Order: sequence, then C-alpha cells, then structure tokens
Amino acid sequence: METYYYSHFNHAVVHVALFDGVTNAAAIRSRIVQAARNLGIDGNTEREAVNFAFIDARLISSPLHLQTAIYQALLSEAQGQLRTKTVHSEILWALNPTNNITEAIRRYGVSDASTTLVVVRVDVSDTPDLQRRMCDIIQGSMVPFQVLGQMTDWSIIKKHYKLDSELALKEVQGNRDREHSIIDNIVVSSVAMKNVMA
Repeated sequence: METYYYSHFNHAVVHVALFDGVTNAAAIRSRIVQAARNLGIDGNTEREAVNFAFIDARLISSPLHLQTAIYQALLSEAQGQLRTKTVHSEILWALNPTNNITEAIRRYGVSDASTTLVVVRVDVSDTPDLQRRMCDIIQGSMVPFQVLGQMTDWSIIKKHYKLDSELALKEVQGNRDREHSIIDNIVVSSVAMKNVMA
C-alpha cells in the first residue's frame, strides 16, 4: 500500500492499494449499492466500511494517471465544487473522459467481472488498520503498485478516450512502448484539464 500526503488540502492523507486475483467483485459492488440505500446508523456504519474508491485497475495507464485524478478530486473538494456525492466517486468521475457520472462509475468503478482493483482511501489523518480493512472487503492479493502496468488494458483505454484515429498513435504504430507512452500522456492531460473544461 502506498500513502500520499497533501498538506495543502486540509492535510489529506491518501492510501492506495493494488489488488490482483479479485474473486468477489460482484459482492463488493452489491455491498456498495446496498450501503448507499441503507438509512440510519446501520447505513452509516456500512457506508464507512466501504468508504473507498474501487477502481478497475485495467483502466489506469500509470501511477501519474491515478495521482492526477486524486489531485483533481481533492481540488474540487477543497473548492466546494464536487460534482459527485463523495471525493471517492469524484476520483472515478475525474478518470472518465466525459462528464457523465453514472458512466464514470460504470466504466471505472468495480464491476461484477473485475479481477484487478485499485483501492483508494482519502482521509484527513492516517486511518488505523486500513490495510486490514481493505483486505477484509476484498478477496484477492494485495500486490506492489509497480505491477500496475502489467494490468493495464490499453485497447479499452483507447476505446473510452476515442483514440483509434489519433494521428500521433498512427505515426508510431508497431512501437508498443511509444504508443503506450503517447496514450498515457493524452489521458493524464485529459484528467488534468477536466475541471477546467467541465
């Protein structure tokens, strides 16, 4: 698990973990939906238990891509301009190339078929037993963040960002590393500019 500190955003602490071999994605998704529907103390307890951003790791092109989305979500929260209900769903919204919140959650959030997940927790202080809490929810293996690149599905990213006719990619066709670098530059820039363009 990695931890990032953002002292200029109300001393935010962001914990990020990468999971592989996830076998209970459908149960996680169901639990999130149910927590959103529950009212009262039980609802609050369950919402806190799943108070994370669950992101399909296949759609993250690089650590910078994820960090840019986190930064944009923190910035929106600090300015009182969240477009979604929570900073965690705002991260999903920031990752999506369109402004459709439902589409962002469907595309970038946990789906019934997810086998790799990036799990993000934004807080104002270090949360005790956070790693254990993540592992209690997710049936899978926590792996080093350095293996993220092996999980990325570049074809889906190209599809979501509509990059199939991108001239820069056509010029480097056949050079996979260069193509991935260009795609990463485009999606990171898109995430960084989204708040300005929205």
